[in-house]
Amino acid sequence: MAARYEDLGYGVYCIDTDLYRAQMAACYLIREGDAVAFVDTGTYHTIPWLMAVLAELGLSADNVRYVIPTHVHLDHAGGAGELMARCPNATMIVHPKGAPHMIDPSKLQAGATAVYGAEGFAKDYGKLIPVSAERVITAADGYAVELNGRCLTFYDTPGHANHHGCIFDASSRYCFTGDTFGICYREFATAKGAWIFAPTTPVAFSPSEWQQSLDTLEALQPSAMLLTHYGQVTDVAGLFPKLRASIEALSNLALTLKNAPEGRVDALKEQIFLTWLEEIATHGVNLPEGDIRELLRVDATLNAQGLDVWLQRLAKAKT
Repeated sequence: MAARYEDLGYGVYCIDTDLYRAQMAACYLIREGDAVAFVDTGTYHTIPWLMAVLAELGLSADNVRYVIPTHVHLDHAGGAGELMARCPNATMIVHPKGAPHMIDPSKLQAGATAVYGAEGFAKDYGKLIPVSAERVITAADGYAVELNGRCLTFYDTPGHANHHGCIFDASSRYCFTGDTFGICYREFATAKGAWIFAPTTPVAFSPSEWQQSLDTLEALQPSAMLLTHYGQVTDVAGLFPKLRASIEALSNLALTLKNAPEGRVDALKEQIFLTWLEEIATHGVNLPEGDIRELLRVDATLNAQGLDVWLQRLAKAKT
């Protein structure tokens, strides 16, 4: 299958990584002259497609200067090591808490294999390739690099993950948000615009920190948000309050089940589905319930697991 990608202007391209299905996960290519940066990478299986996009743009692996995972969850950074291996002139820019897992991904691989099984991990993620420490820069909040004179600034944005950063491009005023600006699948867009929700994936969901991260992004006054899940959204001002409300709603939903640890993940998952189904109906989406549940099945499972871990942390903090 040929790589699917979309020109977003200003030398920015959205590339479909085809994880699980089309338009579920993306990564981004930024071009300034003969220099390229990738923000997120998809999985090991995605990297041949990234090479194909470079070739179609008249570039090669030698033109890649930076590889910037927003965080080290495998849908975002699973292919980062392989991409670095193919791009001899590239430097990795990554959050300080994520860097050790890029240099030695053994814990990431062990954890993912435990969840998905060896066969499932190989099918969806392939393998994880370590990155040499001397090729990695750990980016503090506000760290900036130049891509042929184009300024890209890294902002520490915890909430979804404690090793999450967003990248602001001064030329386009695009913000590459990973998961910090939530999830907007295109199947749920209507005349009312994008439908957005917060991914409360394990293991570091922190609603208060997430709201503060949104303060950081809002202050940048971006012209568009470029989400890993999925693509470009331009109604930035309208989506900020909706994402804030999603974080709050999911937190409150979890708190209603804080005293019911037995079977809590399944109960959380169903309550998440019911919440989303109501929101989606109000948003004007005309899809059968079964199709909606299938499109959101992975996210509902991960959100429930993440909220359960958050409740466990809250309980432990009180003892």
